[in-house]
Amino acid sequence: MRVAVILGGRSPEREVSLHTGENIIAALRQKGHEALPLDLTDDLPLQLRAINPDAVYIALHGRYGEDGCIQGLLEILDLPYVGSGVLASALGMDKLMSRRLFELAGIPCPRYRALEAEEVTERGEEAVARELVEGFGLPLVVKPNNQGSTIGVAIIREATALPSALREVLTFGSPAVVEEYIPGKEITISILGNRPPRALPIIEVVPKNAYYDYEAKYTPGMSEHLIPARISPEAAAAAQEYAVRAYTALGCRHFARVDLLVDERTGCPVVLEVNTLPGMTSTSLVPDAARAVGIEFPDLVEKLVLMAIGREAEV
Repeated sequence: MRVAVILGGRSPEREVSLHTGENIIAALRQKGHEALPLDLTDDLPLQLRAINPDAVYIALHGRYGEDGCIQGLLEILDLPYVGSGVLASALGMDKLMSRRLFELAGIPCPRYRALEAEEVTERGEEAVARELVEGFGLPLVVKPNNQGSTIGVAIIREATALPSALREVLTFGSPAVVEEYIPGKEITISILGNRPPRALPIIEVVPKNAYYDYEAKYTPGMSEHLIPARISPEAAAAAQEYAVRAYTALGCRHFARVDLLVDERTGCPVVLEVNTLPGMTSTSLVPDAARAVGIEFPDLVEKLVLMAIGREAEV
């Protein structure tokens, strides 16, 4: 097959995307396919037309990659591509919209609130911060609505740190998300296929930092990936059910990764978000989960491309 691999892009996750793209290209070439790297530039449509690939692997992360924009372009060009379609990609990138869908589907999530920049400007950072502490207690979490790789996320443990954190998170755009802090184990579940979606083994993520931040995600040795996760059988069964339901609620296809927390106070899992284009770097989680069920990385990449063009049976 001739596969165009779109990598790089314009988001703050460009470097991660380049690593993902390099791994995808190497895997496809190892399987004997022609893999052609393309950066997200203004002449990308012309390059795609000139190459006329059998399929496209979107190795982008963040804005213009995971949010439905590039997916829309590929739909217009009538090119099959790996990953979820326009709507599911846009919903997965928007934390607030996906949370609302999860709630409708009966999927437990942390308590949260959308925070608009206009409200902070009109009422003042101090007043908004006081209300948030009263409503959620401390610690609490602030995060951008449309960023990945934990970019812009902060765990606030002191009330005095919240006003500046609100100011900082809103530099990524409005609204931002404020949510309750849930102490417990961080787990992630990779999903493959569509009919029906298959949940891969649960991975417990143990970061060396205070939480699974950008450094812990992409620096070798800064986190451990434990399979099986050290959670109860009941929590594991519930987590896999919620992960598949979240994947289905957004309308995902081919693959995705669902991030959850297991509340140490109740033992119950809650869904944080769905990543519709998971990273495929040397420290990424999806390859580890696939390997645990005997799917090596080159085989996984090939399966995804074959699913995109309709030549691979469901995994």
